[in-house]
Amino acid sequence: MAKQLDYHTIREIFTRFEAAEAEPKGELDHVNVYTLVVAVALSAQATDVGVNRATKDLFKVADTPQKMLDLGEEALIEHIKTIGLYRNKAKNVMKLSKILVEQYGGAVPNSRAALESLPGVGRKTANVVLNMWWRYPAQAVDTHIFRFGNRSGVCPGKDVVAVERAIEDHIPVDFQLHAHHWMILHGRYVCKARKPMCSNCLIRDLCLFEDKAL
Repeated sequence: MAKQLDYHTIREIFTRFEAAEAEPKGELDHVNVYTLVVAVALSAQATDVGVNRATKDLFKVADTPQKMLDLGEEALIEHIKTIGLYRNKAKNVMKLSKILVEQYGGAVPNSRAALESLPGVGRKTANVVLNMWWRYPAQAVDTHIFRFGNRSGVCPGKDVVAVERAIEDHIPVDFQLHAHHWMILHGRYVCKARKPMCSNCLIRDLCLFEDKAL
């Protein structure tokens, strides 16, 4: 784990990220906030590509909680059976859909606590939804951010909660809204787990990673 970078270095890192892509986007397909919740819940231990493949036809027939309940669990399984842990995920999607219909009138609540109370929705999923749909600067720490944060020194921490806190404490507020997307995309496509592409990295001169592949 690298030491924590200073304010000026972090500001320069995110200035470069912003210059390269001012409006980074998440890669999970969705048509509304409900389908975003479902897509993110399905993405646990799965790739965004795999989830998008499974939900392409699913969201054409079930893009609201009531439509999902009408579809039924077995039909849902047929759509998502290519995704890991699909049976458990299907049960959670049906349960959360039922709760949304019965307790929220079919709407998706926009508080972290209410989102986390839904089956299959943890803190990371809640933060993704708050950030992507309501543009709240919530920080969803996944494996890519955890790796990048600890390698680079941008937001080091021993666990995801510590990394999330480091993001909130050390990244300037004007970069907070898009911070997690910049870091996810950088971790996914440049700062890879096995073979980081340091020679193509736009912050290689600022990063504290000692084993740079240049």
